[in-house]
Amino acid sequence: MKYVRFSQDDTVMFGLIDNDGVIKRLKNNFLEGVQEEGNEYYKIENVDLLPPVERPSQIIAIGLNYAGHAAESKKDIPKEAMMFMVSPSAVLGDQCTIKIPFLEHRVDYEAELAVVIGKEASQVKKADALDYIFGYTCANDISDRTLQKNDGQFTRAKSYATFKPIGPVIETEISPNNLSIKLRLNGELMQNSNTNDLIHDIESLIEQVTQVMTLYPGDIILTGTPQGVGPIAPGDEVSVEIEGIGILSNYVQAVGY
Repeated sequence: MKYVRFSQDDTVMFGLIDNDGVIKRLKNNFLEGVQEEGNEYYKIENVDLLPPVERPSQIIAIGLNYAGHAAESKKDIPKEAMMFMVSPSAVLGDQCTIKIPFLEHRVDYEAELAVVIGKEASQVKKADALDYIFGYTCANDISDRTLQKNDGQFTRAKSYATFKPIGPVIETEISPNNLSIKLRLNGELMQNSNTNDLIHDIESLIEQVTQVMTLYPGDIILTGTPQGVGPIAPGDEVSVEIEGIGILSNYVQAVGY
């Protein structure tokens, strides 16, 4: 099932999309339990899709988690998941604009499968991990490589406002470890892989992350990016497509434009 957060006439709502692209309004946030509102329907072309999670309490990102990306980066495969945090204030929705603050810096795209947590999770065992996931969405982990190199860590480089596009929907009925994942820059295919290339699969990530911290409904794990990472610049359109979920598209501008 595909869940969305959307607005019409400045009213924010939650909904469920059917196979014809019609949204059925839900009574409340689907992360709090799905309650249908009745017979209130919206055509998807008549609404604005918002980030499916407005402000997660935590975004945990995983570095070097595709074998192909580790190879292109000329780095050893991590024996344990490489975790770091990025700011929830960086979240951006589908069809919205990524704003680059420093034009002289190299800023890269990173297509990623995002895991949305469905219930409080602590010390979760791998065998039970999928029970704690609400669903999955597309993400683009925008990264300022100049700052990343200067800082020697990732938080500032990946946390600027608009640097974490997610969406357009949360899909709840897919198997996460065998999904096609692609990124197109101005229509040209730049990343083309599958989540079966993950070094640490989704269940392992849930187990490893929850040994460190407690996760709450709406929290997001960015599961890593495949090979083919490259730069973006003002004027670009960048689209992440994940099998069974859909396409997340964003535009690129400089801050102030």
